[in-house]
Amino acid sequence: MNSAALGVLARAVTATTLVLTAAACTHTSPASSPATTTGQQTPTTEAPTAPSDRNTAMDIQVTLDGRPVGARLNDSPAARDFAALLPLTVDLKDFHHTERIADLPRRLTTSGAPEPRTPKAGDLAYYAPWGNLALFYRDGDSANADLLILGSIDADTDRLAGADRITVEAAP
Repeated sequence: MNSAALGVLARAVTATTLVLTAAACTHTSPASSPATTTGQQTPTTEAPTAPSDRNTAMDIQVTLDGRPVGARLNDSPAARDFAALLPLTVDLKDFHHTERIADLPRRLTTSGAPEPRTPKAGDLAYYAPWGNLALFYRDGDSANADLLILGSIDADTDRLAGADRITVEAAP
């Protein structure tokens, strides 16, 4: 097996382990949550997501597949570090039928991170172990100390779920 194949295999094993660990640690009661199917879930069309309840401090310009959407970053150290990367354009891929993810050009600071919160549809986040950007189009299952919410994007869930490319720039 060549080194590239080993790298892909190692990332796949890590991702599978994280998903299984999160699933094992999450408790949902059948009486309090809807039944899930084993097939791929289709995002529902909803009104544009409301701004996240996170502390927001910096407006940014975001385009999803060339179309502008409203967005802002919060005032966390990780969000300020992310802002230092701007302008930034990355290609997105689906992860876990919940979020679109992309690799960042470098890792962001995790010092001074706020208390973990459960991600919501429209949240822009940083997953520290992988060093990637996450754009949630569905609410996350639970809070995770390794997932830092950077801000939020105001777009309907279908648009978030189908986005293939995101460009983030400082607002003028």
